[in-house]
Amino acid sequence: MNTKILIIGACGQIGTELTHRLRTIYGNENVVASDIRKLNNDVVNNGIFEVVNALDYNQIQQLVEQYQITDVYLMAALLSATAEKNPAFAWDLNMNSLFHVLNLAKAGKIKKIFWPSSIAVFGPTTPRENTPQYTIMEPTTVYGISKQTGERWCEYYNKQYGIDVRSIRYPGLISWTSEPGGGTTDYAVDIYHQALEKGKFRCFLSENTALPMMYMEDAIRATVEIMQAPAEKIKIRSSYNLSGISFTPKEIAEEIKKHIPEFKITYKSDFRQKIADSWPASIDDSSAREDWNWKHHYDMDSMTVEMLENLSK
Repeated sequence: MNTKILIIGACGQIGTELTHRLRTIYGNENVVASDIRKLNNDVVNNGIFEVVNALDYNQIQQLVEQYQITDVYLMAALLSATAEKNPAFAWDLNMNSLFHVLNLAKAGKIKKIFWPSSIAVFGPTTPRENTPQYTIMEPTTVYGISKQTGERWCEYYNKQYGIDVRSIRYPGLISWTSEPGGGTTDYAVDIYHQALEKGKFRCFLSENTALPMMYMEDAIRATVEIMQAPAEKIKIRSSYNLSGISFTPKEIAEEIKKHIPEFKITYKSDFRQKIADSWPASIDDSSAREDWNWKHHYDMDSMTVEMLENLSK
């Protein structure tokens, strides 16, 4: 049977690049992008696009039936910093959109689900260095609470109903194709924009705040690879730890200075500092590496070269 894909939240930071990649692999006619509103961008203009509310079960079901969808990538979510400003809506969106997709799979309407989790599932009591796959998870943000709960439900639906749901815990993601999107790790995207535009950057995290990060190219590849892996290889049905590079604002600033020597950085922590302090500094992703052969390609040096080159254009 042909793979037919529906991406919900296709215009977001990850969704944009994921849509492009999946269209390249499976063909435009087999990938349906959808989001809450129709923007004038590549996702909308270069393939099939539908307006859909991730909270409307009937709308999603209608699209699934209309296009004979086999795989759903549920990328719609309210991210860490934004979710703190609207906890009730964040919980509603992050949880009920997942239930809708899980229940469609349970009803036999779809075969496979990708649902992203996040390092936000961890909390201040989690071991910070080399955070293990199985560990204490006491998240202190709305986003983290919703993602941790989502992980439990994914595992439950897999065990109880045999639903083929796959997930990875994304670290902070860095990309040149989309603007920073309201996450705590987004300083690491904004810093490149500001370095090129203004030659200076004021960071909302302190200089030695280490966080797990990943270049978007690696994250998209991981997403495709976990979905293409044989089902028996996917041994963890909550969510896999995923790691690329870990660094501090000070370290990334030093890397940028190699290319823009006059670049200056200053620090003024805001409410996001508390969020960052509750997250891991580095991640152990050996389960992903063993089970489905995950490998990251980009380090801080190669990522910085790509970011500055592409943003300069």
